[in-house]
Amino acid sequence: MAARWLRSLAAAPLMLSGLMAATLAPAPPAQALVPYVLMPGPGTLEGAGLGIAQAAARLLRLGQAEDAAQLAALVVQLIPTDPRGWVLLAEAQLRSGQEKEASVALARARELDPDNAGILFAQGALALKGNNTTEAAQLIRQGLKLDGRNPGAYFDLGNAHILMGQSGDAMAAFEKAADLRRDFWEAINNQALVLFEQRKDDDAIQRWRRVLKISPTASEPMLALAAALNVRNPGNPESIELAHQALAGDPNYVLESHQKEQLWGTRLRAATGTLLSQPALRADVERAQANAGSSSDNGQE
Repeated sequence: MAARWLRSLAAAPLMLSGLMAATLAPAPPAQALVPYVLMPGPGTLEGAGLGIAQAAARLLRLGQAEDAAQLAALVVQLIPTDPRGWVLLAEAQLRSGQEKEASVALARARELDPDNAGILFAQGALALKGNNTTEAAQLIRQGLKLDGRNPGAYFDLGNAHILMGQSGDAMAAFEKAADLRRDFWEAINNQALVLFEQRKDDDAIQRWRRVLKISPTASEPMLALAAALNVRNPGNPESIELAHQALAGDPNYVLESHQKEQLWGTRLRAATGTLLSQPALRADVERAQANAGSSSDNGQE
């Protein structure tokens, strides 16, 4: 739409006397043309905002979280009442390490859409990351009242229960997550973590073997299974080979601190320490210790 302009108003004399009078009289000051500034309407702003949101989402998929956060911040300026923009901003901020800012964005999204289960799940996951486990569990449960078939939410709820020392509730949540998504190996793996701490080794081993059928190269269940089998038969060939593959896949698991971050219990960490002290694994352990930390951002499990 072209810009419009205001027209200056001039009186046209209709009689000769009037024309003469106007000629003899001092000329009035000229009236400047005043431009009419076109302000984009709500539809234009929304269209622009959604287009930028799509670009931000593409950047997120490419791993460019900081650039995505900058674009998402523009989105919420253009369409501040659309909760989707705030959720996008929160996700980009989370991925770029801006957790406090992400919390603010999620709170705004929830104000705009209080019955959105996904927002509650995201708030719960953020609270869980900040070790606010009680708050995390409450938020996730609120979300599950609105969407009771979200496997990721049950998985996060199970993790919250583990951190609160509620192994029974954790097990129930992990089982629900795996029931909802049959290939959710992380949920099955965490069932095994709970079972092993309860000294239900046979059940734990069965689940870790099931996990490796779904994800044969996953380092976490591979090393955990090796440790559990080594409890039964120290130094057995299967444990040694599994540990060799696991440490080659993700050397971070040589660190007890990393195991603890993955919610490994005290019994499993002790069993893993015993396994990794085997002479047959000395070279693997030394190599993993040298490389630990370098694989933390490569997406390996």
